[in-house]
Amino acid sequence: MKSLRSRAIVYGLVVLLGLLSALPNLLSAPSADKLPDWYTQNQLALGLDLRGGSHLLLNVDTSELALDELPPGQRQAALDDVVERSLEMVRRRLDETGLVDPTITRQGEDGILVQLPGVDDPARIRELLGTTAKMTFHWAASGRSLGPVMTLKGNGSEQTYRLEKRVAMAGEHIRDAQMAFHPDTGEPIVTFELDKEGARLFGDMTRHNVGRALAVVLDDDVLTAPVIRSVIAGGRGEISGSFTTTEASDLALLLRAGALPAPLDVVEERTVGPELGSDSIAMGVSTGLIGTLLVFGFMLTIYRRWGLIACTALALNIGLIFGALSLFRATLTLPGIAGIILSIGMAVDANILINERIREEARNGGSALKSLSAGFDRAWSTILDSNVTTLIAISLLFLFGSGPVRGFAVTMAIGLLTSMFTAIGVTRLLMEWRVRKLGRQPLRIPGPAFLSRLGKKPLNIMRARFMGIAVSAVLSLASIGLFFQPGLTYGIDFTGGSVVEVKADDLSVETLRLSLDDPALAGLAIQEFGEPGYFQVRLPAQTADQVASGELVSLLKSDVLETAPDATFPRVEMVGPKVSGDFSEATILAILMAGAGMLAYLWIRFESHFALAATLTLALDLAKTIGFFVLAGVEFNLTAVAALLALIGYSVNDKVVVFDRIRERLRETPDRPLIPLMNDSITSTLTRTVLTSVTTFIAIIPMAVAGGDAVASFALPMLFGIVVGTSSSVFIAAPMLYWLSQRRLKKGMPQLRPTAEERREALDGMP
Repeated sequence: MKSLRSRAIVYGLVVLLGLLSALPNLLSAPSADKLPDWYTQNQLALGLDLRGGSHLLLNVDTSELALDELPPGQRQAALDDVVERSLEMVRRRLDETGLVDPTITRQGEDGILVQLPGVDDPARIRELLGTTAKMTFHWAASGRSLGPVMTLKGNGSEQTYRLEKRVAMAGEHIRDAQMAFHPDTGEPIVTFELDKEGARLFGDMTRHNVGRALAVVLDDDVLTAPVIRSVIAGGRGEISGSFTTTEASDLALLLRAGALPAPLDVVEERTVGPELGSDSIAMGVSTGLIGTLLVFGFMLTIYRRWGLIACTALALNIGLIFGALSLFRATLTLPGIAGIILSIGMAVDANILINERIREEARNGGSALKSLSAGFDRAWSTILDSNVTTLIAISLLFLFGSGPVRGFAVTMAIGLLTSMFTAIGVTRLLMEWRVRKLGRQPLRIPGPAFLSRLGKKPLNIMRARFMGIAVSAVLSLASIGLFFQPGLTYGIDFTGGSVVEVKADDLSVETLRLSLDDPALAGLAIQEFGEPGYFQVRLPAQTADQVASGELVSLLKSDVLETAPDATFPRVEMVGPKVSGDFSEATILAILMAGAGMLAYLWIRFESHFALAATLTLALDLAKTIGFFVLAGVEFNLTAVAALLALIGYSVNDKVVVFDRIRERLRETPDRPLIPLMNDSITSTLTRTVLTSVTTFIAIIPMAVAGGDAVASFALPMLFGIVVGTSSSVFIAAPMLYWLSQRRLKKGMPQLRPTAEERREALDGMP
């Protein structure tokens, strides 16, 4: 594996397999038909925000099941059973509707996530899934009735029925149900067929109760209550009740699929129209391509031929990202595209770090191969630490995020892992091949002249440590004040409520406001955005029942259509109070755990004062970013949380590079005064810091400029965070570390724990 040839073969096979895994995404239908299905099915799926469709989050209501009275172990087992049976019932109901590729998964302890591609109005689906469909038969109460009596209303009418509470027969005996038409009246009815036990029971019931009314009850509503005129044998019957064709068809579907073990409440709904989805694809592809080309152009301009090697590795990295996503048949979302774009910018970091390390070694007079080897060896530790810290933040996004935010986390994580392979493996292979072609010629890696000159003479950056900390503290305190007043502009992910986008070419804001003057819609806010004729209507927080029924959004749509019949609704989002409360708690927990994870990792890899300095600086960075959200008026939603956690990883990544060089200098010259040592370390990493920030910045600029509102909460804070994180790595993190280091010196503690080699030498020197 050490020879260039053997590594070329192994790496080449890995890259080839990765690119072959990504290839089915590019094949045309005729080409795909000529290949095996197992291969052509190895494709990325598009998320609902890219292809259009609806997303429903259902909550299993277990309040009537008395699960809290069970011991903890039994409670969890019973809850799991109820949720799994609910999943199966939901799956059966959706299969009966003929929907194409619905996705039904469990989410959290008692949630069921349903994704419906191509469904831009899920009203009927929400009604089907929100109906428990518990069918029972009850005899009408009479003078000879035994036991308690109940009074129920008729379905869709004010008529009431006095029925025996005792269930004469449960609906679980229904084996099949179909919509049909009454032969005499032509009205839609539902015919049903009972299983063997049900047929026997129904025959006995009707034989002994001729002349008595038998009510058919669905979820506490009486559908019909016909009088039994004769014995009904054979296990067949019919249900009539002034149904429409759709109502009869849906009832038959519910009876075939079976009753839910517990009610399901819709706590979140998000719908994207197909037109908006196609626009998102076009935007994501175009901004991604422009960002990638900008990065390629920048690297070629800075490093020339060596930049071509970096661009080659970066191109292979992009192919491997899509290959890995295709292999796992991941779902690509709009935030996922943003994650790929960001990972492209951050992947260049390893190449820049390697190039700068090699150039530094070559400047010290080593041979070409020796400089190359030393540069990679010295860069490896920094690359590992910086990527692991970013992965800690990304993993928390996956654990606490949902839907598209998880897509961002997955693409970012895969991008970081593949970039480590291409930077350390492929780039080194190509650079070694290039160096061997040079023969005995000296190794010269070009770079920006003005930055190259910086490394020759250390800058006295630590002289500004008091000013840097003071300015940062003032800005952070001001940002905290802005957080309380006027406060963040929260999205419905945190406040609950509904957002409906309306597209109507001939509609004005005033006309739209007049059409929505219904008292039930009081408190709504209307904003015109994008092109003329596009509006965003925001409804304030609603009760759980209002979200579950979707009544306010339905009312809003009907009022708009009365005024503008051609109006469309490209995006609809509804979030209930339970979901918004969970989002708030999960966000706080994710940020705290990200900070704790960084602190623990840096404590282990470096020392406690290194970890504490990075964490304190990170807290200042986050505070200023919150202030940016307030001043810029950027909506704080789930995408914004993704930006914050990505910034945590990016900011710590940047500081690890500086800290790694300080640690290296401390091991080389442990007795050297700290201020000149830190000045030297910051200056020597300044080229890498600036170049990495510039590449990441230019990769995100197209998305920030042309991405629209869909990614504004991610791209704009990322641009601000890159600037803040870069400046704090230079002017804040090192001064923080300096003061904490001074405290250790006063306590007589060493700056670094001894290495394994130093410990062995100490043991060997003991008598």
